Amino acid sequence: MSAGKPQVLVVDDDEGILEVMCIILEGRGLSTVKSTELDDAIEKLSQREFDAVLTDLYMGKDKEAGIKLLRWVRQHRPSVPVVMITAYATVENAIQAMQEGAVDYIQKPFKSNEELFLRVKRAIERRHLLTDNELLWRERAQFLPFQEIIGESEPIKRLKESIRRIAPLSSTVLIYGESGVGKEVIAREIHELSPRANKKFVAINCGAIPETLLESELFGYKRGAFTGAHEDREGLLSLANGGTVFLDEIGEMPPTLQVKLLRVLDNKCFVPVGGSKEISVDIRVISATNKNLQELVKKGAFRQDLFYRLNVIPITVPPLRERVEDIPLLFSHFVKIVSAKMGLKQPSIAPEVMEVLKRYNWPGNVRELLHTVERILALMQGDTITLMDLPDDIRNYTLKEEFNDMIEVVLPEGKIGLEDYIADIEKRLIYKSLIKAKYSHKKAAEILGLTPRAFRYRLQKYGIKEGIEDLDTSEESSQPQGE
Repeated sequence: MSAGKPQVLVVDDDEGILEVMCIILEGRGLSTVKSTELDDAIEKLSQREFDAVLTDLYMGKDKEAGIKLLRWVRQHRPSVPVVMITAYATVENAIQAMQEGAVDYIQKPFKSNEELFLRVKRAIERRHLLTDNELLWRERAQFLPFQEIIGESEPIKRLKESIRRIAPLSSTVLIYGESGVGKEVIAREIHELSPRANKKFVAINCGAIPETLLESELFGYKRGAFTGAHEDREGLLSLANGGTVFLDEIGEMPPTLQVKLLRVLDNKCFVPVGGSKEISVDIRVISATNKNLQELVKKGAFRQDLFYRLNVIPITVPPLRERVEDIPLLFSHFVKIVSAKMGLKQPSIAPEVMEVLKRYNWPGNVRELLHTVERILALMQGDTITLMDLPDDIRNYTLKEEFNDMIEVVLPEGKIGLEDYIADIEKRLIYKSLIKAKYSHKKAAEILGLTPRAFRYRLQKYGIKEGIEDLDTSEESSQPQGE
């Protein structure tokens, strides 16, 4: 084998035919590796890269050996094209092989040596084309703008970079995040930056649809499958063929459907409700959850094998409280688009509004922020959004948090003299700062954020005599003794 030649794995249990095929291909500039059984072929594919696989459909008594190998390649080496060969060609064999993902099908004995070579050559060219296309989309994704992901915080910058890296791939993606963070927005962005962007993006919420209806929605059904099924109906998986399927709240999917989804991920095929024939699809699956799927696996509420198939590339979307600096950008963006939808003139926003919004913890995340904007615009009277236009819970939360951050004090019984009470707190802080600074007046002043001169003034004011003579008075000697 010379370096640089396309590498082809040739699989056939007939060693004579195997040798002939390898001679044909090598005589036309290809390098070949031989295998006579399924397990050996899988082992070779696991250990190295190939540009194509040429495999017999039947091997020994196993009439499914070629299909099994094809399925393994589709799952573990999806970029490697498979050409199926057999001496028992029927229309059904050809249809099954193509539905399972074979790129071509040829009957032996071959019409000519050239025919065998040309079919393998086309498969290799197809692989190189797809690889080049993936690289082009990867480069394209670096320059395409994000349409819906608003924010410039570090967590969002990291999220955008992750999306750019994974968008051109075909791997499954599992998006983690609290309710309302925008998991579907992330999924759509991955789709839009991928080679599947010109195909459909189909989204379905697994937790919002009853089990029986969810199955028919995903897989479709045949006429007469159940009461009311008066005609065949195509499922969402079929509608998304060539594109992306987004399964939101995947943790809510019933166990029976988890088994069927696993088959889709493994074999890219499914059977409609009430049907008998498999339908093959080419889809990318992106799922999302606000739950800890690993905990559900431990409890037996979610299949472990399905979790591993979905969790190939995990992404976590940060909650809004962890990207506070993005809140003004998001709020302004929502004000702009919601105003346009409502047919209103876009209002201005008072600066103090943004400060209050940034202090709120937003348990409902971006969705709550959007709904807040809708409420404000629907009810406001003027042309500027002010603090009084904010919902009471947001305003009151901010005030409460400010008070919680203050030094804890206990009001004595009866009336108090406020000046004396504040003076007592100040004296306590001075004593504590002296103890912490090991009675270094200069360090104690720094702890309290005071100049040495201002600190000395307070010592004298409260009659704190200890060590006053040691205070360095050389600094800021020109400053007045008062504050």
